[in-house]
Amino acid sequence: MTAETSQTLDRGLRVLKLLADTDHGLTVTELSGKLGVNRTVVYRLLATLEQHALVRRDLGGRARVGLGVLRLGRQVHPLVREAALPALRSLAEDIGATAHLTLVDGTEALAVAVVEPTWTDYHVAYRAGFRHPLERGAAGKAILAARHSPSAAPGCTLTHGELEAGASGAAAPLLGVTGVEGSVGVVMLTDSVPERVGPRVVEAAREVADALR
Repeated sequence: MTAETSQTLDRGLRVLKLLADTDHGLTVTELSGKLGVNRTVVYRLLATLEQHALVRRDLGGRARVGLGVLRLGRQVHPLVREAALPALRSLAEDIGATAHLTLVDGTEALAVAVVEPTWTDYHVAYRAGFRHPLERGAAGKAILAARHSPSAAPGCTLTHGELEAGASGAAAPLLGVTGVEGSVGVVMLTDSVPERVGPRVVEAAREVADALR
C-alpha cells in the first residue's frame, strides 16, 4: 500500500471481488483467511458494506453480493457503450451491415450499443436493448465459445436465421476485459456471411476490448 491509498477501502473492494467470484457466499472466517486479517476487521467491513446494500448476509451468516451492486452496474452500460462506439461505427461502415456490442445479462445476451451503416440501401433493424438467449444467435454463441474455451482465443461465430428469418450474423467475443463478458458482431440480410467479414469482426472485437482495458 502506498501513502496515497486507503487500506480500508482496498480491503472492502477485495471483499466485493471475493464475493463476486463465488455463487454460495463466504463466511467471516473464510473471508478472514482469504484477506489475511482478523475476524473483527472483516465484521466491520461487512457491516459498512451492508449499510450501502453492497453486501447481504443470509440466515446462515454467509456473506453475498448485495442488490446495491446492481444500481452501480446500471451505470456501466453507458460507459461501455461510449468506449465501443468508434470501433462499431468503423465496422458498420466497412462491412455495410448493422454492428452491435452485446453483453451478458444473466442468461441472456443484451445489445447495449448498435450502429447502422450510413451508405447502404437497406440493413437489418437491430436495436439497443434487444435481448435473446445466449444459446441463439451469433452474439450469444460467441460469448459461450469464449466461456467454454477461455485460453483458446475463439474466432468468429457465424449463424443464419436464428434470430430473424433471412438474416445472418457474425460475432467475436471480447477477450481480456476484466468484469465484462460480451461480443462484437454484425447482422446482415444475406444467406451467408462473406469471407472477409469474420476477420474484420474479430479485429473490431479486439479494438473494443483495447478501449475497455
